[in-house]
Amino acid sequence: MANTIEPDETAGTDNPGVRPRTSIWRNGAFRLLWGAQTLSDLGTGITTLAYPLLMLALTKSPVQAGAVSAVSSLPYLLFGLVAGALADRWNRKRVMVLCDAFRAINMLSIPLAMWLWHVTPAHVYVTAFVGGVLYVLFSAADAGAVPNVVEKDQITSAVAALQTSSSATAMLAPPLGGTLFQLFRGLPFLADAVSYLASAIALSAVRLEFQQSQERATTTLRTDIAAGLRWLWSHPIIRTIATAAAGLQLAMAGAQLVVIVAAQQAHAPAWVIGLVLSGIGVGGVAGSVAASRLKARFGFGRTIIGVMWAQAALWVLIGLFSHVILMTAFLLAVFVATAAIFGINALSYQLSITPDDLQSRVGSAFKLIAWSSFPLGAATAGVLLDRFGPETTSLAFGAWVTAIALASSRPRSGLRTHSSDTTTATP
Repeated sequence: MANTIEPDETAGTDNPGVRPRTSIWRNGAFRLLWGAQTLSDLGTGITTLAYPLLMLALTKSPVQAGAVSAVSSLPYLLFGLVAGALADRWNRKRVMVLCDAFRAINMLSIPLAMWLWHVTPAHVYVTAFVGGVLYVLFSAADAGAVPNVVEKDQITSAVAALQTSSSATAMLAPPLGGTLFQLFRGLPFLADAVSYLASAIALSAVRLEFQQSQERATTTLRTDIAAGLRWLWSHPIIRTIATAAAGLQLAMAGAQLVVIVAAQQAHAPAWVIGLVLSGIGVGGVAGSVAASRLKARFGFGRTIIGVMWAQAALWVLIGLFSHVILMTAFLLAVFVATAAIFGINALSYQLSITPDDLQSRVGSAFKLIAWSSFPLGAATAGVLLDRFGPETTSLAFGAWVTAIALASSRPRSGLRTHSSDTTTATP
């Protein structure tokens, strides 16, 4: 960690290694980072609804709507580890700025195609894949941003603040996305492009670096990747929560599509679907606020395990009440709250104990494991919805999450007896 300054000074001085020990909101660098991610999250939330709606409008197929989500997450499987190794070598902030700039151009191609001629399913798939590649690079660099902008004991607060704003934008984005989609199908994608551009400008204004000074790498990418994987796998708790997250993600990949298809079967218009999905934001904010309190009350391990059992029960309830739109909106909000609690505690733990020179590699490996099942989950959800409908799909995912909760609750997992996320020992 870099040196600190007096409490009444703020970040953004000429010294790139200086950060305050005061509230994260008095930290100018963190405010810019927070603002950039909030703007980007707002745009992404708008297109999260627009992508499946556009594909359903073009193809009338839930399978293809699920396939779009699978394609956008596929780059993590292909390039995640390489991106992490490169981000540890390159200037992380510069990588994030360039990725946001190119993501703006990529997203702008959809409304341009609509205005100039017409958009095709192939174009949507390509845009989703390119956006996924750029996201992988951005996310790899972003993995080292927070620990280099705030103090170590502020990491959980910083992660919770970022998650809270992300959830708040998720509450506004779906109804806004549905409304924009009804006005013109290209408007949600235009809004997302503008948000990426604004994020790039905000990040370029940050005067702190997102990594500590280091010598030029003399090792190969393969060696760097192996070092990151070896470090992660040698920590039993990180290994356990990463693999558990992968299992949960397989089910969570289909949650939003289940709600969209169920609402469409109930003949709900796009703006109503957007309103239902705004429960994502409500739940995310609630979960972000509760995350650190639950950990303080029950401990890190018990909180993580409790979330798994809660999600198993919620899947069953969604299956039983998927035909009731208001009930589905409430259950979705609670579902996302549990996901936020899991994510904040897991990410804070990983960031707290990972050395700076390994942050991007370990962070990318962690996310790769956690998200490796997303393409399969999104595709599986599409197939199950097409053949069996929302009720059976939800119950099937509920059975899967129950199995994960049982495995993670075993004593050998280490979670039941682990109560802190402040461990700093390295293997």
